[in-house]
Amino acid sequence: MLPRPTNTRPLTGSFTLTEATTIGWEPGCAGVARWLTGALSCPTGYPFRAAHTGLGDIDLTVDPDTHPEGYRLRVRPDRITITGGSPAGVFYGAQTLRQLLPPQVYRRAPVRSGPWVVPGVDIVDQPRFGWRGAMLDVARHFMPVAGVLRLIDLIAAHKLNVLHLHLTDDQGWRLQIRRYPRLTGVGAWRRESMVGSRQHGRFDGRPHGGYYTQDDIREIVAYASERFVTVVPEIDLPGHTQAAIAAYPHLGNGVDETVEVSTRWGVSRHVLNVSDETVAFFSHVLDEVMELFPSRHIGIGGDECRKDEWRASPAAQRRLRELGLGDEDELQSWFVQRFQRHLEAHGRVLFGWDEILEGSLPPGATVAAWRGPALAVAAARAGHDVVACWDSAAYLDYRQSDHPDEPIPVGTVLTVADVRAFEPEPPALPAELRHRLLGAQCNIWTEHADQPRTVDYLAFPRLCAFAEVAWSAPDTAPWHDFEARLTAHLSRLDALGVAYRPPDGPLPWQRRPDAAGWPRERADRDAELAALTGNVLAPTEPETGPVES
Repeated sequence: MLPRPTNTRPLTGSFTLTEATTIGWEPGCAGVARWLTGALSCPTGYPFRAAHTGLGDIDLTVDPDTHPEGYRLRVRPDRITITGGSPAGVFYGAQTLRQLLPPQVYRRAPVRSGPWVVPGVDIVDQPRFGWRGAMLDVARHFMPVAGVLRLIDLIAAHKLNVLHLHLTDDQGWRLQIRRYPRLTGVGAWRRESMVGSRQHGRFDGRPHGGYYTQDDIREIVAYASERFVTVVPEIDLPGHTQAAIAAYPHLGNGVDETVEVSTRWGVSRHVLNVSDETVAFFSHVLDEVMELFPSRHIGIGGDECRKDEWRASPAAQRRLRELGLGDEDELQSWFVQRFQRHLEAHGRVLFGWDEILEGSLPPGATVAAWRGPALAVAAARAGHDVVACWDSAAYLDYRQSDHPDEPIPVGTVLTVADVRAFEPEPPALPAELRHRLLGAQCNIWTEHADQPRTVDYLAFPRLCAFAEVAWSAPDTAPWHDFEARLTAHLSRLDALGVAYRPPDGPLPWQRRPDAAGWPRERADRDAELAALTGNVLAPTEPETGPVES
């Protein structure tokens, strides 16, 4: 099974699903029962009728004395019982039940007539972390709603419970805002996209765009909620905002040039101005975001903000002096704090990348520590909750080998084994601050992923290894144990239609058609990262490759 349960004890005998099998549930578990009925009836063709709790062949119950996301699954010849600390725990027990069945149970229609046999077992399980997340970048390449719903099913099947949606960036604005229609009317579309290395400056000449209507978002949020996945939105600011500035030029710093939605990868030098009007504009944006997303955390990015325009802007320099600030880092912190207070006034928590620490951010925000464990420790010491997601272990856009056939030559090599070796709890984190570590997250950036099957290639099977890191107790099992379980798990991914990277390398249609120039891309990206991160709180680890968050 994957992720590995906390305790598993074999029992004698087995349970066989038949056309007469019934599912019973307690109040509160009706949603899980509906999901399980659909998950089992589609591939088996069986109706799985409802029964009163205690009378079903498969019984779903809640025990509040159990860990809220924990469960106990018992399979005996006469009955299957799943008891969770909450409906979420029951759901995770049902996901484990599905893994005990033949892999064809993951298909959407019957391809076998049976038998559908569940081996006898007694499993007691609970997650290590409360935040088990995956970030999907839909700004660089838009993913239609159906693709997002599919990804929600995939992460839920691996017991992840957060989908962080990166909705806006220099290359596109993907969320309908009623008050400001040009954000999608203009900002959701770019005239072409860069292909491959920035060093060579190749473009595809093909327009790209798309955005989610507010009803689309309501559907995504509701669908995720039924699978106990919280959708955390991110509206990036004050950097990564060229698409917004293209739509509403008054948000920029008044440079004498036409600003379009960026067609290039990398980080734009165009950033928001620091006027009260711009603060009000994005406060209104966040008001609509909060209407759509009930998540406690609301992302504002805060990363990789170039300060060149602020240094050259008389208005920015005047504001810096008026506020008595020492430098542009403090100016960014002041800007971010305006939104921190706005979100807190609505009962929400600001969620941002670790650059929000620069310039003395007040306690209370949650920090996504992507530049290494030192930033996680710094954030916890400063009074912030932390999500561990350093790029050296959790950036699933990074290349998976050094072989020239690898299609996405980005960053450092990050293998399945590297991801499984990820330890989210830094050794330097004091015991009294461990409660600040909410959990871990893997990130899927999409500069080089323009379709769902390319996202599949980037994410899987590395996301499977990450799921075990986030759910299971700290790793003690040998690699060959995980490797054997992952090999068995690949048949489930096959049944789900996941276009994962095979263990022995990319398939012919997954390979990079032209590897020329990619070693120079690494140097290009390294140089840009060095220029961007000259003022970090702690040095970037030398083995960490460049990023495009």
